[in-house]
Amino acid sequence: MEDLAKGAGSGESDQPKERSRRDFLKTSSLLTAVALTPGVAIKAAENHLDEKVAAVFEKMPLSLTVNDKLHKLSIEPRVTLLDLLREQLHLTGTKKGCDLGQCGACTVHVDGHRVNSCLTLAMTTDGKKVTTIEGLAKGEELHPMQEAFIKHDGFQCGYCTPGQIMSAVACIREGHANSEGEIREFMSGNICRCGAYPNIVNAIMEVKNGGQQV
Repeated sequence: MEDLAKGAGSGESDQPKERSRRDFLKTSSLLTAVALTPGVAIKAAENHLDEKVAAVFEKMPLSLTVNDKLHKLSIEPRVTLLDLLREQLHLTGTKKGCDLGQCGACTVHVDGHRVNSCLTLAMTTDGKKVTTIEGLAKGEELHPMQEAFIKHDGFQCGYCTPGQIMSAVACIREGHANSEGEIREFMSGNICRCGAYPNIVNAIMEVKNGGQQV
């Protein structure tokens, strides 16, 4: 009975010892790891160099033609076409509106088709041709749609205008500008927040009826 009592007693008293042993092993392992880590590596982590090095390896090559100019870039796969145009190529004519694909302010053409550049990953345009509002005119000669917007005062506040013009050109090319109602339907992805919308529709109608090459 005494032995049992001692045994039971020694089991309870061993638990704190066992915890102390585990704590010692954890602490000594951590100290050993710190001691073996080169000072250069620790310094690099402090300066976030590890993240910068990782970013270099995460980048991927991209080749695309923007406004008839070939660009060979190295970008992160998560970069949108909108951010690539505005922040890396400094083509700020394409506007960032809602950034959710709902306002159309960021509309550009990819291989002749209109897209919301805020919803388009730049990597998906590899090898393709992108046209922005800066590439629509031919030098000093404005595109017929740009001239029509000026004539009909279709750019009141101006923020949505680049996207409206790019969609307007695509609307005619797609064959969806045969009536005012059709134009409004196929331009519905571009939101105008001021009173210019009737003027925009008139500008598109004029270019369509004028039979000009767009």
